[in-house]
Amino acid sequence: MPRVVAHMDLDAFFAAVEVREDPTLAGMPLVVGGDPAGRGVVSTASYEARRFGIRSAMPAAEARRRCPQAVFLRPDMPKYRRWSQQVWDVVRGEVPALEQVGIDEGYIDLYRQVWTSGGAQRFLARLQETVLRETGLHASFGCGSCKTVAKIASDADKPHGLVVVPAGQEAAFLALRPLRALPGVGPVTGERLSKAGLSTIGHLAGLDDAALDALLPSSHGRELRDRARGIDPREVDPSRSPAVSIGHETTFAHDVDDPHVLADHTEELAARVTERLRRDGRGATTVTVKLRYPDFQVRSRAASAEFSTDDPHEITRLAQVALARALADRPPPVRLLGVSVTRLAPAPQLRLSSPGTAP
Repeated sequence: MPRVVAHMDLDAFFAAVEVREDPTLAGMPLVVGGDPAGRGVVSTASYEARRFGIRSAMPAAEARRRCPQAVFLRPDMPKYRRWSQQVWDVVRGEVPALEQVGIDEGYIDLYRQVWTSGGAQRFLARLQETVLRETGLHASFGCGSCKTVAKIASDADKPHGLVVVPAGQEAAFLALRPLRALPGVGPVTGERLSKAGLSTIGHLAGLDDAALDALLPSSHGRELRDRARGIDPREVDPSRSPAVSIGHETTFAHDVDDPHVLADHTEELAARVTERLRRDGRGATTVTVKLRYPDFQVRSRAASAEFSTDDPHEITRLAQVALARALADRPPPVRLLGVSVTRLAPAPQLRLSSPGTAP
């Protein structure tokens, strides 16, 4: 079967998180980075700010010169990591295999999940909407037969883009794109190729061995030319990004104010979490319930077992305890409910017996 690889990239992630936590920032040119009065640089900018030519790694002082009315915020990495974890928990619940390569991007292996470019388009469109519905954050997706094509495709139609490159069209898709878009072409290599008159990925793809060796006399040069031709044998490697938590969330169509209804949903989510735990061969010690309220404030409360467990009754019991603690802190109505488990470990060798069954 052909390989099908997708790449997900969260759009203007740091800026988007700031807007999620402070909706009054929506629509404003927003710059996350260092002090514009000093020597700070831009970490990321909202798309409203990018219309003024503001880009990552630009001196913050230059960003302010280009857009004096921009709002500048210092980066808050702990906050971004929390939001990142929420996103990847959602994605892990929907895909067969994932390799997270950054706080806001990662590869998805869709082998045996989809068989056609149309199937990939439909699957990723649903995933894109799930991420938006569950987290309020926009993500762009690219998909193709390898990591290189998927990554470049994810940047081809931002924000909230979805580009699927059918098998056999990789080289044509890549040909006219700038060389610096090719993963592995850094400033030094890019400058060397530019001085030789190469400006597009297609130019590099068309080099014969002699011309390539004259410019990039190493195995890295051959690897870059292969990528420029849409050839990239690297596999999606989930072991590079093992989940530190497993969770599921649901956003209600209407705010829920009945604690009994919330308890029923908590039981259902706990069952889904336990199913994932057992499928992954893992157990957990801590269960956390998250509630998001109509004003978008969030409350999270946890309950822990003495030992790691993958028993569905114990996971559900802990989730209900955590729910009660959260509701005691702030009562409903609630617009979102989530259940997650942390402190993961290999599944216990001796499982607790379910009621009514022999040990």
